[in-house]
Amino acid sequence: MKEKRDAFLWCLIALTFTVSAFIYDLYNLETARTSREFGVTYMTMNNSFYSVIQNELIKETESRGDQLILRDPLLDAAKQEEQVREFIDRKVDGIFINPVDSEKISGVLAEAKSQGIPVIAIDCPIAMDNAVTSSIYSDNYQAGQLWAKDLVAKYEGGKIALLKHSSVISGYDRIEGFRDAIKDYPQFEIVNEAECYGQTELTMPAVLEILKATPDVDFLLCLNDPAALGAIAALEYVDRSDIRVYGVDGTPDFKELLTRPTCAQATVMQSPYTMAAKAAQAMYGALEGKKVESTIIVPVELLDRSNISSQNLREWQ
Repeated sequence: MKEKRDAFLWCLIALTFTVSAFIYDLYNLETARTSREFGVTYMTMNNSFYSVIQNELIKETESRGDQLILRDPLLDAAKQEEQVREFIDRKVDGIFINPVDSEKISGVLAEAKSQGIPVIAIDCPIAMDNAVTSSIYSDNYQAGQLWAKDLVAKYEGGKIALLKHSSVISGYDRIEGFRDAIKDYPQFEIVNEAECYGQTELTMPAVLEILKATPDVDFLLCLNDPAALGAIAALEYVDRSDIRVYGVDGTPDFKELLTRPTCAQATVMQSPYTMAAKAAQAMYGALEGKKVESTIIVPVELLDRSNISSQNLREWQ
């Protein structure tokens, strides 16, 4: 009798394990069917702005059981094109991209889109509008206009040098917005320009060269805050506290400089949190077959010492 009971119990245990294994496999199969995979590539991860966007996208996607595949092209346009082709070959469900070069990347993105892969451009538009599903970026032209408005309001005139990243539309638009606004004020003169790709370590030597060629410059207008921080470091190195520096971003580091006497004059704030949220919304909307706005422009605001007290200095806005 005992032997029969033991045999029955062992059969019951074996059946329980078999059923559990079946349910587990079924669950994994269902998860594999429903979870999505997205490719994401930013021009560089050597910028806290993109780190914030990436972290927010991770939250948005993982909350739905999906995952991101991150690639860093290190400011290399050819490498970024290879990364997008990798995403296409993997048959990802969607691509988030911040371009190294707005024009060069257009072709491969159009190819991805033609294969039914939604493409969301973040922080910078693509030269070929129809190559992407949606573009989410700050009002970069307005950012440049805000620089000019602030200069005219605070100063009687001066000589200006521009630190640029012309191969991306976002950087180009900031500079053009400024040029268009300042041209009506001849007391301000653009005397020098240099490409810095928005990188702190490239801006420092660029500023030193600018100072050699045009030592009487009064203002350095930098396409983003990392460049502005590099400019300020260069000015400190040569003891030129008389020059004023403008940026774009609203990074915690630049905001902190506005709380004390430094070369930092103002920055135009943009919001990586807003961009990430709108990018995720556009991506999932496209996957659900909803109508998605082709262009979403995020407003910007100038921040200087007059309104710095209203900001959280330790965080992005």
